[in-house]
Amino acid sequence: MRERSIAALSTPVSGLSLAAFRIALGALLVWDCWRFIKYDRVYRYWVQPEFNFTYSGFGWVTPLPDPWIHLAWLLVGISAFFVMLGLFYRVSIVVLTVTFSYFFLLDKAEYLNHFYLVILFLILMCFLPAHRQLSLDARLFPQVRGDHVPYASVFILRMQMEIMLIFAGIVKLTPDWLAGEPLGLWLRAQSNDFFFGFMFHYDWVILAGAWGTVALHVLGAPLLLWKKTRLVTFLVYCFFHSMNAVFFNIGIFPWMTIAATTIFFAPDWPRRVARWLLGRFEDLPAYNPPARPQARPISALALAAIVGWVGVQVALPLRAGAFPTEVRWSGDGHRFSWRMRIYDRKAEGHFIVSANGEEWIVDPTDYLTKRQAGKMLVRSDMVHQFAGYLETVWREAGYEDVAVRADILKSLNGRPAQPFVDPTVDLTKAPLAYLSPDPWVLSLERHVWGVVDNGRDPDLPKPEDMIVIDPSLM
Repeated sequence: MRERSIAALSTPVSGLSLAAFRIALGALLVWDCWRFIKYDRVYRYWVQPEFNFTYSGFGWVTPLPDPWIHLAWLLVGISAFFVMLGLFYRVSIVVLTVTFSYFFLLDKAEYLNHFYLVILFLILMCFLPAHRQLSLDARLFPQVRGDHVPYASVFILRMQMEIMLIFAGIVKLTPDWLAGEPLGLWLRAQSNDFFFGFMFHYDWVILAGAWGTVALHVLGAPLLLWKKTRLVTFLVYCFFHSMNAVFFNIGIFPWMTIAATTIFFAPDWPRRVARWLLGRFEDLPAYNPPARPQARPISALALAAIVGWVGVQVALPLRAGAFPTEVRWSGDGHRFSWRMRIYDRKAEGHFIVSANGEEWIVDPTDYLTKRQAGKMLVRSDMVHQFAGYLETVWREAGYEDVAVRADILKSLNGRPAQPFVDPTVDLTKAPLAYLSPDPWVLSLERHVWGVVDNGRDPDLPKPEDMIVIDPSLM
């Protein structure tokens, strides 16, 4: 088994599909870098906030002072441009990976699944020979040039995409999603923006869309591996992601997913497409493919790394099953599990700080940006982290025996708002559990909520009734 795996992964294949993916990934990141500059997101996300929600173990990753943080972001764009061109690729891909990961780690409030996917791709690309073709390195340095790469280079990207796509469908097998929410909320809110928007007021249309999305991911992803169904499935995915770009503000994700899905085609697909297009206008001579070199077996270490990578990527989304809680409500196991566009969570609330016999009501926006506050109020670990920050602020002001409680009302997928955390618990004394539920997070009261519920109850709170809104783009 081990020998067969090494032999298959070592088989030389065309490096064109890998090069095409490199170009697309670099170009999309250049575009995203420009979007952040255009809309001043570097300032709003990492300069303006007084406090950042750091990841556990990465508290040492802090924002650089302005203007250095803007220069660091510019370095993201420059290195992405070099990756796109394939210029000094081995250096530029590492610089891009480090700098992009730095910004990702600065604040959990800015977590997006497609940023996480970008980092996974970048880490993999650090080890792949994606610059052997269609690159300036291949032109400038003859020793770099090569027509073939080990099949392992294509295989690991295919596996990463399969894992992401399949889990993006599996995680939607929740009572709410199968009952049409929050898809119904989102589409009906835009019904006046499209000539076909009236269709969104039919429950069966929403339910068909919800169930169809699950089927597209769970069934469509494996069909990409089969040559006979690959093109049709790819075209369906292109339509699906294009519609996502129309309906939802999700940045580069639809286009990046389309670009990454091309890795399932034959490794020399760019040449085949180019010859097909040129053949419409002129007669082309027969193509003689370059001789395939003798396979150089990948090392046992490389095989172990591939197995380990795939194992971790499968385990991370599955970890939510270890918690006897509703991940859609509690957030246990939410991140790094491909739960994309699956929840609509809205919340409003305040914190109560007690110390030295006095008590203060704290509005989160007194210390956080509105964007940060919206993300924090619906995520239990960030609620706990912010409570710890308030304790630090009061202690630095000279107070002792500081207690912090949270009074938060939260609505999930259009439900009537209910208390999210126990308002009697001092969060500074309550430890944050990583391998078990947090007892201070209250249970979801209504397990199922769908389009029928939202469409028939006129007394439900409207989205604008909640002060802080989390669009749940992640």
